[in-house]
This record gives sequence, structure tokens and C-alpha cells, in this order.
Amino acid sequence: MRTDLFRKTVLTAAGAVFAGGMIAGPVAASAAVDSNPQPMAMAAERGHDKGQRELNVRYEAQPNFFYCGPAAARNALTTLDKNVSQDDLAREMGTTENGTDSAHQITKALNTKAGKNDWRTIEIPTPQADDKQTDTLRHDVRTAVDNGRAVVANIAGTATDTNGTTHSFEGGHYISVVGYRDNADTVKIADSANPDQASYWITTETLADWIATRGYSA
Repeated sequence: MRTDLFRKTVLTAAGAVFAGGMIAGPVAASAAVDSNPQPMAMAAERGHDKGQRELNVRYEAQPNFFYCGPAAARNALTTLDKNVSQDDLAREMGTTENGTDSAHQITKALNTKAGKNDWRTIEIPTPQADDKQTDTLRHDVRTAVDNGRAVVANIAGTATDTNGTTHSFEGGHYISVVGYRDNADTVKIADSANPDQASYWITTETLADWIATRGYSA
């Protein structure tokens, strides 16, 4: 399933630019990465405070510029103690050098590999998220994380985290949302693109706008 909104994507990797066509809805995404990423632990514990909770993630970076979808899904599944390879997920999603087609493919793969139908796809089809869409995202993140599940989001453009660091994926990208604080006004990201920036916090409003014109699996 795709929305009726279209967006041109540009996929950048290793100094080369790959032109994506006009792709509908929560579209294919990829990102440039370290050419020899190493798996690393992302330690996190669920908090006792209702306003904050983080999941345990066995983080792994993506091995190439187009595996952000499989990597984000793989990192998300580790919060459920599921060990699935990025290659296996790429086959399940139909990932190619053009990326993973949409959040719908992510949702299907998560449900298949987890053996449950807990994830669903939510789209933010507008150019910018409104208050209702942001509130829905906040609720979805909190509900998923409280139930031990990460959210996987299809994002595009540039966003700034709470430390003032900029993260730019003009051609699109997938990330995992693995925690929240401040009653889910702020969320924790596991990002496979760069192991040096594997984890960061971002406001939910910023994340909603980052997802706008695309979708997420929650």
C-alpha cells in the first residue's frame, strides 16, 4: 500500500549520488555508512518511572548504503530477543539498491519474524505533522515501548537532536525508536547509519515532522 503523495528521493553513499524516481508514500530509503561497521552493544534498561522507559538493543550498523530498512528492523527485533540477520530481513522486505520500498514492508517483516501481528503501519501523509498526528505518534511510541517493542520509522530530510547534533538523510532513511522520556515528549533513536552516532534523543514533534509524507511501524 502506498499513499497518493509523491516525493523525489536522492540516495547518497560513498560520495556517489544515486537518483531515485518519484516514489509514493512511505518510500524507499537508504543511507551512507561506515564501509566496515562493527556490531556494538547499546545498553539500556527499562525505567521504573512511568515517564521514561528504554529498551535493551543489541545494536548493529548497516553494512551498505541501502540496508537501513533491514538494519532498523533487525535492531528493533533484538528488543524482543529475536536474532535475525539483516540479509534475511532484506530478502523478506525485497530490499534492493534502491532501498526498502515502504514502511508497509517493514511492518510485514517485523510481524513475520516476531511471530506476532503486533505492528501496524501508520502514515503521516502531510508535508508536516499536525498536533493530532504528533499526539498519535507519541501514544504509539509509548504503547509499543511499554510492551517491549521498538518502533521503526521511515524518515527523510534533516533533524536536530536534543544535543544540537544534525542528522541529515535527504534521500530517506529508516531508524528505530527504542525509548522515551518526559512522558514520550522525547524519544530515543537507534540509528544504523553511523555507529559513532548509534544513539541519540530527539523530540517527538521533530520526529513526527521527520516522518512526514512517509510512515512508521508501531
